[in-house]
Amino acid sequence: MGKRITWRANALICIIILLGFALTSYISYHSNREAFEQDAERVSQLTSEGIARDIDAQFTRPIDVSLTMANDSLLKEYLTVEREHLDDADYLESLRAYLDAYRAKYGYDSVFLASAATARYYHFNGLDRMLDDRGNPENDWYHAFLAGSEEYALNIDNDEATDDAITVFINCRILDEDGGTLGIVGVGFRIDDLRGLFSAYEEQTGTKAYLVDGGGTVEVATDGSDDGHTNLFAQGAFAGFNEQVTASREEDRNLWYSTDEGSGYLVAQYIPYLDWFLVVDHDTSELDAQTARQFALAAAVIAGVVALVLVATTSIFRRYNELIVKQTAAAEQEHKSLFQEAAEQLYDNIYEIDVTHDRAASEETEQYFQSLGVPPNTPFSKALAAIAEKQVKEEFRQRYLDTFAPAAVLEAYARGEDGLSYEFMMSDDDGTYSWMRINAHLFTWSDDGSVRMLVYRQNVDEEKRREHAMIEQMQRDSLTGLYNKAATQERIRDRLAAAPDDPFAFLILDVDDFKSVNDRHGHSAGDTVLTEFARAVSGQFRRDDVVGRIGGDEFAAFLSVPDVAAARKKAAELVEALRLDVETDAGTCRLSASVGVALAPACGRDFEALYRRADRALYRAKALGKDCFVLDEG
Repeated sequence: MGKRITWRANALICIIILLGFALTSYISYHSNREAFEQDAERVSQLTSEGIARDIDAQFTRPIDVSLTMANDSLLKEYLTVEREHLDDADYLESLRAYLDAYRAKYGYDSVFLASAATARYYHFNGLDRMLDDRGNPENDWYHAFLAGSEEYALNIDNDEATDDAITVFINCRILDEDGGTLGIVGVGFRIDDLRGLFSAYEEQTGTKAYLVDGGGTVEVATDGSDDGHTNLFAQGAFAGFNEQVTASREEDRNLWYSTDEGSGYLVAQYIPYLDWFLVVDHDTSELDAQTARQFALAAAVIAGVVALVLVATTSIFRRYNELIVKQTAAAEQEHKSLFQEAAEQLYDNIYEIDVTHDRAASEETEQYFQSLGVPPNTPFSKALAAIAEKQVKEEFRQRYLDTFAPAAVLEAYARGEDGLSYEFMMSDDDGTYSWMRINAHLFTWSDDGSVRMLVYRQNVDEEKRREHAMIEQMQRDSLTGLYNKAATQERIRDRLAAAPDDPFAFLILDVDDFKSVNDRHGHSAGDTVLTEFARAVSGQFRRDDVVGRIGGDEFAAFLSVPDVAAARKKAAELVEALRLDVETDAGTCRLSASVGVALAPACGRDFEALYRRADRALYRAKALGKDCFVLDEG
């Protein structure tokens, strides 16, 4: 009887142990699996966003450099006189030196110029080849770009002028004063730069990145072995996923996959600069196998524990359960640490918010709120307002609150958005302001169904300042430093739109007999004259006035005036101030200027109308003998 009871008791204990261990293993497996999948998704999405952002940054500078060359008056002058110097070795060397100077300054692999008039292809090594053979597919890019109207375009091809390396070319159109195409200029950098970018991210995050075309052909991979030869979706773990991954150029695509060849998580997004898709693969095959091995090991441990229970007390079961709990907690902590390390390499700070319950969701977030003087357990909405008041610059404050307030976040998530982003200026500890970017990822917390927000904060001050400096540089005339024609028009239109009824004076200034300066003294002297003339013009206006160069020797100014008398006085002062003697390498040039003036709103309320009236007044001033002004009062 005792043995039977013992056997039954042992059998019951064994059944309980088996059921308990089976249930614990099942819960642990699914809990770890869910945590692992969330980590994989977040790391993959962050990697994709980081690579796409770096690709965008990598293309910004070469485009700016190419546009700068395309608007360079010296290069336009080279092309204007090209037919007169087809066999001139000095001309060819000057042009080669010009291109090589840009290559050396910015470190690009290629700098080129293609003439629209002669179809000559100049390279930093000299005249490379002719592009007039339409039957040669290597020249298709040239003829296609000339036939189009875009300001610039990108193409990827072998660089025949060097060693046939695969190169990304930025092609920019050079326009004459009448809007006709003089030629194509640009720079090129090797596709290996993108491979290096991929390699750095892959080492940090354990992912694999590809650039593929719309048909799935691999154009760029880390080692380059598959470039142009392999279809990513033709075989292997990704077979058959081409349509799912490349179906949309508007929205990012992501999916979990599991085949006999492997398993993992794919993130894909379209890169407009390249007309390719960026595909980031987080291969989880090894982790899946490791999970299976752990599961098998747990089953073996269960069998061993059951055998031991037959000859030992139930205390072994309790100790073993404690061990399982510790292992589970350690595994979850390990997954969390892996994600934290990967994310912190990309962002300065990471905080977690429980949006549904309006509170911080992590100790680090709570400590950050307290460091700003927010009392413990303060609702997130109130802490957000305190942060905005204390750190966010005033003009960004309301948008900051409107974007990240709990009600706005929940509304965005209800619309299907899983991410929010905002750039603003934030004060540092010393009171100075710098640019910050916040990217917030929204998701549902499986434990309680609440909406959570992971906030990734990154200092982008240097990036924004470079961006503003590039924009300012693009708006300046390369010779005089004044606003170029496009920037002048845009700023005058903005002033008119902001105050359509206010009185303004629109002035067009022209250097008298400037053509004779070039004819007698040469273009170098002409450039010196324009530079000194521009400096004298600029010195006659206030900081808020708009002053720009809108043609070869033609300048424009726009300023507010109280009445007609003030406009006359300003024009007279200008005529007097612009009687200059300019010293050049070729001798002294005596200058004077003619000025045409139109008044707003009497002569018009838009740029075009004012320009026509001021230009008409300028011609009248020329007809009166130059060195004077004429005011068109409407």
